[in-house]
Amino acid sequence: MRNETSRGPSVQSVRRALSILEMLADHGGEMGVTELGRRLGVHKATASRLLATLAEHALVERNPLTDKYRLGFGVVRLAAATVGRLDLVQQARPVLEQLAERTGETVNLAILDGEWAVNIDQVTGASAVVSVSWVGKRTPLHATSSGKVLLAHAPAEVRERILAGPLPRLTRRTIVDPEALRHQLAEAVARGYAFTVEELEVGLNAVAAPVRRAGGEVVAAISVSGPAYRVTPARIPMLGQSVRLAAAEISRRMGHVERRESVAR
Repeated sequence: MRNETSRGPSVQSVRRALSILEMLADHGGEMGVTELGRRLGVHKATASRLLATLAEHALVERNPLTDKYRLGFGVVRLAAATVGRLDLVQQARPVLEQLAERTGETVNLAILDGEWAVNIDQVTGASAVVSVSWVGKRTPLHATSSGKVLLAHAPAEVRERILAGPLPRLTRRTIVDPEALRHQLAEAVARGYAFTVEELEVGLNAVAAPVRRAGGEVVAAISVSGPAYRVTPARIPMLGQSVRLAAAEISRRMGHVERRESVAR
């Protein structure tokens, strides 16, 4: 309790702003500043300032006819992003399970989050020995197979910002030369999958392929990872084809129709 108080008015303001959104959602209609202030237990002026801040982000909007507030379209945008992510996990999960069963290794689903790859789901194969889940963890784009896939298909400004460096060396095998990484990204696009050989952690190798939505945009990467003595360089091409097929199936479930020449590559 002492901790929350020590953080000062900012935390209290966040709590009050969230309470406003919850009250408007529960009410299902419009509410005035005075009523909201009364329910919050604050002065009308305080409620008005909170509403103004929420309105700046389109989370609430004022009805000019009634002078009351209702939820704004910003809430819809946030909800759509969450639903889209949940739908991706839902559609991908059976494919992840099949791939984990087929390969015996750990399978992850990752998305681009700023300049990081974030794993949003994971399935462990029978051969895998995993002590910690990668779900929710941010990993560097230049040193992971999923990261390379996401970086290869990222907006040009994101890719160039990463390539401009510096590229942290995590192991002796980490690619830290921008031109070498650029070449690998181009190869990953042409090949249909990316791989890493002990670039994030010593003894860990991985292979990943892109997942696309209906319009063809890459929205995620699916990867297979395992110890270097099992996921050997000789095995990588076979695993690459497996992750490509799995990624294509998830993409199909997301509404993407793969072009005939892409399948034949």
